[in-house]
Amino acid sequence: MPLPRRYLRSPMAWITAVMLASLLALALAAPLLWGAAADRPNPSAVLQGPSTAHPFGTDNLGRDVLARVLTATRPSLLLALAATLLGATGGILLGAATAVVGRRARRLLAGLINLLLAFPALLVAMFLAVVFGAGTAGAVLALAVAGIPGFARLAQTLAAAVAGTDHLAAARVLGLRRHRLLWRHVLPNIAEPLLLATTTAAGTALVALAGLSFLGLGVQPPAYDWGQLLNQGLDRIFADPLPALAPGLAVLYAALTFQLLGEVLAGRVARRTPAPRTPAPPPAPSERAEDGLVLQVEDLSVELPTPEGVIRPVCGVDLSLRPGEIVGLVGESGSGKSLTALAIADLLPEQARITRRTLRLLGADLATMTPRQRDRDLATGLAMVFQNPASALNPSLRISTQLTEAVRAHRGMSRTEALTQASDALRQVALPPTVLRARPHQLSGGQRQRVMIAAGLMMRPGLIIADEPTTALDVTVQRQITQLLSGIRRDSGAAILFISHDIALVGEFCDRVLVMYAGTIVESLPADRLATGARHPYTHALVASVPDLGADRDRPLPTVPGAPPDPLAPAPGCPFEPRCPRRRDRCAEQAPPLGDLDAEQRVACWNPVPVEVLAS
Repeated sequence: MPLPRRYLRSPMAWITAVMLASLLALALAAPLLWGAAADRPNPSAVLQGPSTAHPFGTDNLGRDVLARVLTATRPSLLLALAATLLGATGGILLGAATAVVGRRARRLLAGLINLLLAFPALLVAMFLAVVFGAGTAGAVLALAVAGIPGFARLAQTLAAAVAGTDHLAAARVLGLRRHRLLWRHVLPNIAEPLLLATTTAAGTALVALAGLSFLGLGVQPPAYDWGQLLNQGLDRIFADPLPALAPGLAVLYAALTFQLLGEVLAGRVARRTPAPRTPAPPPAPSERAEDGLVLQVEDLSVELPTPEGVIRPVCGVDLSLRPGEIVGLVGESGSGKSLTALAIADLLPEQARITRRTLRLLGADLATMTPRQRDRDLATGLAMVFQNPASALNPSLRISTQLTEAVRAHRGMSRTEALTQASDALRQVALPPTVLRARPHQLSGGQRQRVMIAAGLMMRPGLIIADEPTTALDVTVQRQITQLLSGIRRDSGAAILFISHDIALVGEFCDRVLVMYAGTIVESLPADRLATGARHPYTHALVASVPDLGADRDRPLPTVPGAPPDPLAPAPGCPFEPRCPRRRDRCAEQAPPLGDLDAEQRVACWNPVPVEVLAS
């Protein structure tokens, strides 16, 4: 893997490259060039000092010390690297797994990591070296086990940051198994600091292995490494210091090389992972409900624990969507729109408590399924388009991988078939197939949002939940995205739940509008009535706050007075009562139910806005 030019211009990179090349050259060539001299005893030259024939002197059998130090390069490096790789593999998998396992397993793994970190690594290595038995294998295993806790804690900390990202949530929506989440979405995004830690640990392992051999717990005669040579030369250090200094300097040189290598390579990480060889079988398609509803939700509530107490940001929500219908969900920030969508997609935090009387997707009752069955049905029947595509897309993977992994996991497609379908999905959202080779940072905001929609289309879902898909886009791109969603609805018959703050956009784009306030649906009405027929005072105020070109610029824009209610201290009556200009005594005592005004409009209000007021 070639280094970037900025590394080639760095003096530190050149120094590290020279030092690493010298170690590799010695490891390969030293046994061939000096192996015979290192192992050949010479009784006539026992314990000689430095000379022309023996620059570092000889040992107690007359063997050349310099030849033995050079020849010991290969076993010393190989054993240190083996211990490092074993420890890093075990520790990284242990720590990174906390981002994809369940809550109980996460707690058990975190407790295990904390317990292992309570013991000093060097003492653990010495203890295990005695337990495993003095020798090469015992020393390597002891160092590997002793290094696991440090790698596990680092991987756990890094994985915790990835666990809360949108792109991992998007991968969960796709129903990917835990091992695929780990290999494709967690490890690639934490590889850079782990690479630095691994190369640095190699130097530490080299020193520790030399220490075990020095103590007689590592490499045993007739084999030898730098630690054993250091032990042999220590007895005569005051008379002839070079036989002891030579292996010590070799250990220092190699350890320093690994430290510098970690610093140079920390920003260069390869994140290419192989595709699975055995794809999962395609799931059986769910039958639609008898009444033809794509989504049916009744009495959906969400409870979230906070340090101040439990709050209910979503309370008693009812909604339904039919095939090909676009339903808008509007309301102020904090009204519970996104939480409702996340609850339907089963993406809320584990500590959240969800209750519902009915939750059916494409006719399948999600509440009665096992977690694996529910994940499969959600992955194949529902697609999520998140508000921020930059965070919802995995920055370390190419677009081709992110578009194809769901169909390969759930439909059993080959890579070629999946790429063909991905190209077709990109054309459907007006993007060229060349986007497959790009990474998210190479695309504009509008292109990333189109890629998110294309990813949802790959599974041909019956329901698309678009959570603020146009918020971060300019007006022109907003229009393109809404036209794109309308075309998808027309061509595929999918239902769309469109969440937005933009009342004007929802009124123009959607078929039906649900108005949400303080976690409840306060009005449901056709979109063509939104501008002139809203009966709930809150909906009426939201519509009135939309500016138009004929507004008087000398007067402030109309707003909804007051603030939403405190979720920690909900009032017993109507949640909008403190802000409502039409409130009555009953409003403060009893919350109104969502009742029918006619066959198409429902409102939760004791005193709705009269028709004559709307007409005026």
